[in-house]
Amino acid sequence: MKEGIHPTYRLVIFNDVSSGFRLLTRSTIQTKDTAVWEDGKEYPCYNVEISSASHPFYTGKQVVVDTAGRIEKFRRRYGMQEKSE
Repeated sequence: MKEGIHPTYRLVIFNDVSSGFRLLTRSTIQTKDTAVWEDGKEYPCYNVEISSASHPFYTGKQVVVDTAGRIEKFRRRYGMQEKSE
C-alpha cells in the first residue's frame, strides 16, 4: 500500500440512539465524538438512527423513530393539517 493516501482504519463504536445498541468494529469514518467501551478504553463514537437492533425487517415489529420531529416539519413545510375525526 502507498503511504499517505489511505484513510485511518481504526476501531469505532457505532451507537444506535433509538435502541441503545452499541457495536465496536473497524471503520474509516471520521468523528469527533468519543465513548468508553466495555473494556474501559475510549474509542471514537458515531451515532446512527437505525441499526439491526431497531430496523423493522430484523426485529419483526414496527417501531416509530421520530428523533427530529420529521412529521411535524413535513406538515409545516407543505401546509398539511392533521385529519380531525
